[in-house]
Amino acid sequence: MTMRLPAVLVIYILAAPLLPARSLETPAKSVPTVDVTAASELVGSGGHRYLDVRTEEEFKKGHVENSLNVPFFFFTSQGKEKNTKFTEQVALHCDKEDNIIVGCLSGVRSELASADLIAAGFKNVKNMEGGYMSWVERGLAVNKPQTHEEL
Repeated sequence: MTMRLPAVLVIYILAAPLLPARSLETPAKSVPTVDVTAASELVGSGGHRYLDVRTEEEFKKGHVENSLNVPFFFFTSQGKEKNTKFTEQVALHCDKEDNIIVGCLSGVRSELASADLIAAGFKNVKNMEGGYMSWVERGLAVNKPQTHEEL
């Protein structure tokens, strides 16, 4: 007696190798997100810490006041490389119960970083939608390096 597989199963088995694998740069599940105004209010209240996940070079050009910088990616000659010690480095400065607002330039890296933090057991993480660009567009307080003209 021969057994025949249902056609749907056969199609799935044959098509599986053609399906795109889930990208390492796509959060596995929904990340809590707040807009820039809410993020500013939460950070301003003193109850939340702002974690900037941009590169050190980006951070030096300007950042949210009193923020912590732990890059999620590094840009190298080979391209973009994930900081493999990201969650460990954040854990050096933040407890897993701390309220953390995560931001980057536009909100993409911070969403990925937020997902990693949540997966690592951080309980109160929120991604800031729109990132630092939106923060600046709203005219909110930032630290910028002094130019020679300002000295």
